[in-house]
Amino acid sequence: MRHATPIRSKATKRPHRFWHDLFASKLPHTHLIAAAGVATALVVALVAVTGDNAEAKRELPEEIEKQAVTNTDFEIPAAEVFPLTAAEETALIPEAPQLTWNEVTVRSGDSLSTLFQRATLGPRDVHEFVSSSDSAKKLQRIMPGEQLSFGLNKEGQLDTLRYRISQLESWQFVRSEQGYNAEHVALEPELLSTFREAEINSSLFVAADSAGMPHNLIMEMAGIFGWDIDFALDIRKGDRFAVLYEEKFLNGELIGTGNILAAEFTNQGKTFKAVRFEDDSGHANYYTPEGMSMRKAFKRTPVDFARVSSGFNMRRMHPITKKVKPHRGIDYAAPTGTPVYAAGDGKVVRAGYTSANGNYVVIQHGQKYQTKYLHLHKRKVKKGQTVRQGQTIGTVGSTGLATGPHLHYEFLVNGVHRNPRTVELPKAEPIDAAMKARFLAQTGPVMAELAKMQSTKQYAQANELKSTDG
Repeated sequence: MRHATPIRSKATKRPHRFWHDLFASKLPHTHLIAAAGVATALVVALVAVTGDNAEAKRELPEEIEKQAVTNTDFEIPAAEVFPLTAAEETALIPEAPQLTWNEVTVRSGDSLSTLFQRATLGPRDVHEFVSSSDSAKKLQRIMPGEQLSFGLNKEGQLDTLRYRISQLESWQFVRSEQGYNAEHVALEPELLSTFREAEINSSLFVAADSAGMPHNLIMEMAGIFGWDIDFALDIRKGDRFAVLYEEKFLNGELIGTGNILAAEFTNQGKTFKAVRFEDDSGHANYYTPEGMSMRKAFKRTPVDFARVSSGFNMRRMHPITKKVKPHRGIDYAAPTGTPVYAAGDGKVVRAGYTSANGNYVVIQHGQKYQTKYLHLHKRKVKKGQTVRQGQTIGTVGSTGLATGPHLHYEFLVNGVHRNPRTVELPKAEPIDAAMKARFLAQTGPVMAELAKMQSTKQYAQANELKSTDG
């Protein structure tokens, strides 16, 4: 390393010239003696200091001595070193590229190409994105209501794509040299148990609204008790229900509901109870507190919350032909397009169209049972197809001899028509004996919590009534 070369100022004189000039001057003699004394004292002091420093320097290790010499050009006094402020440190960080964001909500009938087009991107961008990784192919199965955010750089190229599935789940794709790097984000909500109960005075949904219970939970509750209660025909004023369910919170904000943990429904004086149980494989189902499955071989009604326009009647006059003809099923009036579900597991033995029945489907359930679904707007299954209970097999319509949109539903036992509302259905299967102890341990506290919440609410209502009367 280059050493600093000392530069001597022109005003600096050699020591012997200093003394010569001093005594050669024409100052008075006394002044010369005084000046010489001061100069001599300064020289002695400087020699003493220089000697001390030289002695100290000789005591330093050789490595440190060399380092001190080597770094002569770069030494900065400590007092002159100032730490950077937070603003200055931030200024040193390279700025992230500024992106222009286009928010797109998936609509029915949309494809990935149409979504990219709405974000001002073309087919080439779609191909580049989809072929970049297997994760990117997930966007080929998007659903209506989901959201995509396109982040475009200054050149109008796709830099970042955010795919929001829900408040708890999303994907982010960021452009790199290899394509797009995918990141899956899954948030865990906080689950809190919530209790609601109500008495039905006009309708089930009005009662749910008064209790502050979301409609989606009413549908779920109807599904739980749907094997025992016909929610289109059996609901009466004075019926009651109580539900213990989960609410989902994210960062302290309510974002939705979770599972129904336990429920009780009193219909025409008869009380039904159900509790959720999850087995070792993670599969969940609902059972009575004693361990009998709520899920029966057949649902009482194959369509949700429809109005019964005509019941089972062996001597009914047909509204169109005006002839007395047995009505061997139940008519459920509902808007065109309402889903129709398979009442039980089985196989489609017939599916077609006739002038009287319109679009129809017939399902065989083992050797003993058969169900028929007539006047469908559309058929969703074909002959020979195996179906599961609750699977959509068609939609409500008014095809064939029909005065309006409705489902005509028939239930046959050994080839004989029976009233779907009153026919005795196969009994439910009990929980496996090996799981019974675990079932009771898991569900016992939940049912106890439901009972406790009911009694607390009833006690509060009784006290409120007493104070009002007083």
